[in-house]
Amino acid sequence: MAGTKLDPIDLKILDAIQRDGRITKLRLAEQVGLSPTPCWMRLAKLEKAGIVAGYHARVAMRAIAPIATVLMEVTLGNHRQADFDRFERAIRDIPEIVACWSVGGGVDYLLKVMTRDIDAYQRLVDTLLEREVGIDRYFTYIVTKTVKDATVLPVAELVVDR
Repeated sequence: MAGTKLDPIDLKILDAIQRDGRITKLRLAEQVGLSPTPCWMRLAKLEKAGIVAGYHARVAMRAIAPIATVLMEVTLGNHRQADFDRFERAIRDIPEIVACWSVGGGVDYLLKVMTRDIDAYQRLVDTLLEREVGIDRYFTYIVTKTVKDATVLPVAELVVDR
């Protein structure tokens, strides 16, 4: 919904629910300065417009098990639409690939991969190469420390017309 006009109260609602997806109607209304019914109606409108895409819990994986987080640059061998489609279909079904961006510049894709360890990552890459999904070159960057991993988007700072 690019270009949807949001007023300062809408921005406050978005900020509040990003920080606490389980916030009560009453608490949300208090935070944004509205009574509960109009506040909840605004939230429902934001949901219906697709601006609020969903609610989720953030799992601290390192509290459960050690993991390896890897960023992977991928360049395809060919650049026809069918080549991009084949690669994208293949990676959508791999749960360890938790994010994939098509990017401009020197590579075609940037992936975020989470596996049990580096050996598991390499087995995943080997499987992709064996499946011949179009990978020509790839580069691996192992995350050694997470400095920042924001889940709250800077909505107010990104909205041009406030």
